Amino acid sequence: TSVSLLAVVVIVCGVALVAVFLFLFWKLCWMPWRNKEASSPSSANPPLEALQSPSFRGNMADKLKDPSTLGFLEAAVKISHTSPDIPAEVQMSVKEHIMRHTRLQRQTTEPASSTRHTSFKRHLPRQMHVSSVDYGNELPPAAEQPTSIGRIKPELYKQKSVDGDDAKSEATKSCGKINFSLRYDYETETLIVRILKAFDLPAKDFCGSSDPYVKIYLLPDRKCKLQTRVHRKTLNPTFDENFHFPVPYEELADRKLHLSVFDFDRFSRHDMIGEVIMDNLFEASDLSRETSIWKDIQYATSESVDLGEIMFSLCYLPTAGRLTLTVIKCRNLKAMDITGYSDPYVKVSLLCDGRRLKKKKTTIKKNTLNPVYNEAIIFDIPPENMDQVSLLISVMDYDRVGHNEIIGVCRVGINAEGLGRDHWNEMLAYPRKPIAHWHSLVEVKKSFKEGNPRL
Repeated sequence: TSVSLLAVVVIVCGVALVAVFLFLFWKLCWMPWRNKEASSPSSANPPLEALQSPSFRGNMADKLKDPSTLGFLEAAVKISHTSPDIPAEVQMSVKEHIMRHTRLQRQTTEPASSTRHTSFKRHLPRQMHVSSVDYGNELPPAAEQPTSIGRIKPELYKQKSVDGDDAKSEATKSCGKINFSLRYDYETETLIVRILKAFDLPAKDFCGSSDPYVKIYLLPDRKCKLQTRVHRKTLNPTFDENFHFPVPYEELADRKLHLSVFDFDRFSRHDMIGEVIMDNLFEASDLSRETSIWKDIQYATSESVDLGEIMFSLCYLPTAGRLTLTVIKCRNLKAMDITGYSDPYVKVSLLCDGRRLKKKKTTIKKNTLNPVYNEAIIFDIPPENMDQVSLLISVMDYDRVGHNEIIGVCRVGINAEGLGRDHWNEMLAYPRKPIAHWHSLVEVKKSFKEGNPRL
């Protein structure tokens, strides 16, 4: 009986321990979850006043800017509009954000360009192609960071440009002054040129002086060359000599007076001091009476050769993108044949950054130094590329046997010099109107050779 009693006590104690364990488990684990579940509705669904508060709207705006929450927001929009959990203002802001993001990702297309300008743009360098893509409200693409590897640094070549500027300034410096007078004798139809004196000439000899004399031409005729006496060891010579050029009065407007000042040397080639070219003989007076003229002597190392002149007009149509150059005529061209004449034609080249894109020619005029053409040459150039191109006009002498020779050239464009730049700017300032000018021909220079040894 004692053994059975002990067993009953052990069983009762075990049951009590199990009951205590279950009571503690329910107290520690089940009750907190129940309290949390009872309080969750009030915290998960804040009142409408809290949703409409500025702080809540600010937090929502920050979350809308985060791309990672875009998927969640798209899913949130699918909730019924009648749901009381999401205010109407929040739903509208979510919709606006998604629509704006979709609009930014729309595909952009490049409009088709004019077929007439396709060939011109194909010849342009890659960096000159102008993109017409419209990015809309999208942010511009990030530009690539340029690197210095393989690129030319202009600052390393400044010495060369300085040398070029020095040479240019030397070419334009004055080499003293010369005094002369002009008068026309109507009875004998003769132009009388009187060389009076020169002043402040540069020294060409080792002793610090010069032996100056003057050559006189009435261009374009170089066969008639007249010359003063040589004055020894002086930088301020007084010549006082008269020279007569038979010429009809009506031809004086087309003539030029060319004075070349030299230093005489008995045992070597004479050194040229400088020159004076007077394009307009009626610059000072009508030549009916003698008029004294002072001119600066311009630096020169050799006598300038008169190659002639060309007249052409320029006209640009911005709406059509069409440039028309009309070659009108030439005058006083240099004789290239043994007969004393030439067979001239005109070649016009369209240049872009030294590269020749296109070239066109006129007809050939036989045995003449004053050809008349009246021929139009047309180039298709878009308006946005007009500041990148220029025209090289070359007057050529046709030769049946051998290669054609260049008589002279001139250039017009935004980067040309003198009249070539002014003529171009005047054409752009007055669109759809032909602008005509006379241009003097010059010898071919390296800058005119279009990057090609043959024109």
